[in-house]
Amino acid sequence: MGPANNTLVTEFILVGLTDQPNLQIPLFFLFLLMYMVTSLGNSGLIILIVLNAHLHTPMYFFLFNLAFIDLCYSSMVTPKMLMNFILSKNVISYMGCMTELYFFCFFIISESYVLMSMAYDCYVAICNPLLYNTAMSPKVCSYLIVGSYLIAFSDAMIHTGCVLRLTFCDGNTINHYSCDVLPLLQLSCTSTYVNEVEIFLVGGKDITVPTLIIFTSHGFILSSIFKIRSTEGRSQAFNTCSSHIIAVSLFFGSGAFMYLKPSSAGSMDEGKISSVFYTIVVPMMNPLIYSLRNKDVKVALKQTISMRKF
Repeated sequence: MGPANNTLVTEFILVGLTDQPNLQIPLFFLFLLMYMVTSLGNSGLIILIVLNAHLHTPMYFFLFNLAFIDLCYSSMVTPKMLMNFILSKNVISYMGCMTELYFFCFFIISESYVLMSMAYDCYVAICNPLLYNTAMSPKVCSYLIVGSYLIAFSDAMIHTGCVLRLTFCDGNTINHYSCDVLPLLQLSCTSTYVNEVEIFLVGGKDITVPTLIIFTSHGFILSSIFKIRSTEGRSQAFNTCSSHIIAVSLFFGSGAFMYLKPSSAGSMDEGKISSVFYTIVVPMMNPLIYSLRNKDVKVALKQTISMRKF
């Protein structure tokens, strides 16, 4: 018997992103470089926000949490993917797989609601600047972040609990580079109807609700931007807003393609390619979009380097 009462499988084998030998080494170095950029960008952003008092504002409070989340789940997923490129057989225990599944769901869902909080913060700052100090007080910001983590905690428990009720008999080869929900459903010996309904309802809520709020907020923001008289100011605000929309669209669009399509549509190979965007590409892009193009962060970086030299 395995480590759970309802399973005969004690370990799983992760297939990885691809099984083509000629792609293994090039992809290894590509994703290694992306992981290094992700780790450096997000950890650097966290350090800058902590060390510079003028970045202790609601916007950077949310950015701090976003960078922390991106750093955590990219560090959980990418190293395992890299192992798949160099190992002939990448094995993970049953309990290890369930633990990875829980934390993967927790961080992904957390990011959804942190992005939603950031969009609300941006909306208040641009559309209601006179009410900003009241609407985005430290208490409100704390409630938004704590609420994001609580929703992620409960929904991740639901996803993991529904997978734990399944029985895995013979097949233990996961057609993915991590322990994700959908590849695990394909291995189950028992009916997955309840799981599919749960993914559609809970996962659908975690994708559609933040997406609607984010794009509604950006709609009001764009409306306010077009009222700016300065051409330079309008162009700068529009470029920043469009960059945010691109990052959000990649994150939620790839997630919706993976989890909200019918189970019979497409193949798991397409799902793996889609998941690369929200697990690897977006965490790498976020520091570039939200910080390196930001004047305050550039000033903080110069001050921090000057302090170190002094």
